[in-house]
Amino acid sequence: MAYDLKKEVSKKDRLAGGHRLCAGCGAGITVRAVLRALDAEDKAVITNATSCLEVSTFMYPYTAYEDSYIHSAFENAAATTSGVEAAYKVLKRKGKVKENFKFITFGGDGGTYDIGLQSLSGALERGHDMVYVCYDNEAYMNTGIQRSSSTPRFADATTSPAGNDLPGKIQNKKDLTLIVAAHGVPYAAQTTLFGNMKDLHEKARKAIYTKGANFLNVLSPCPRGWGYNSEDLALMCKLAVETCVWPMYEIEDGVWRLTYEPKKKLPVEEFLSKQGRFSHMFKPGNEWTIEATQKYVDQKWDELLKRCGDSEK
Repeated sequence: MAYDLKKEVSKKDRLAGGHRLCAGCGAGITVRAVLRALDAEDKAVITNATSCLEVSTFMYPYTAYEDSYIHSAFENAAATTSGVEAAYKVLKRKGKVKENFKFITFGGDGGTYDIGLQSLSGALERGHDMVYVCYDNEAYMNTGIQRSSSTPRFADATTSPAGNDLPGKIQNKKDLTLIVAAHGVPYAAQTTLFGNMKDLHEKARKAIYTKGANFLNVLSPCPRGWGYNSEDLALMCKLAVETCVWPMYEIEDGVWRLTYEPKKKLPVEEFLSKQGRFSHMFKPGNEWTIEATQKYVDQKWDELLKRCGDSEK
């Protein structure tokens, strides 16, 4: 289905206003955009792992979600959705449920890359008809900006502080989308809050309406953890894409496809320099950290181009 911006923004929001997410946070926009990809007549069951998103959109007995909502623990969000989806199929077969439901899980990187990885892997392997959406803000933001396996190398976090002995986190970011793709799922993709949201909408729709266990990894910046001004959310997403720090691509039935390629790939400094978590990298003597980051980004970008069949570009 072709993307119609006017039609999409005219849909009724399924995430109500008045939640407590920070200004300049990408998580709320990610959720609204993903849920907007649902057809109006379809209902949804939303499972939400413990996270910034959960504590900001749900306080029993109140919820910001217009659809059915389940708060799960960090480690079992995908398993919870799996169980609900399995029960739905039984009830549907017995004629006890008439409506069409879609099953969507939202989790942050802590509850997805780390604590909930086993649960996610199990759901993907079993092939439940669901979509797991990771809103990736690259740290445990809700509990104090601790590093996760999604945190980029050299980022300053409370458990990987930049100082005289260490230049921030010393490990590279885990490539979770690649790990998910190795499960042989029908659809997996990376995207972010970029441009007119066309890429995010189209991928969300594919993930929701492709039968099977599907996955979306959405870069969703955090102003507190990243150290940028609230009004610069869109700029952070744009620079992540244009520097190829966060490539936008999809894997559909095992076929890799690049969905956006910068006309001119920007140096990583353009992205790093706008964030407080990387400010130490620009101090005298730390030039090597920027060089190492550029080398790593270039390597990952070249690998992606080869997978997408664009190695000659």
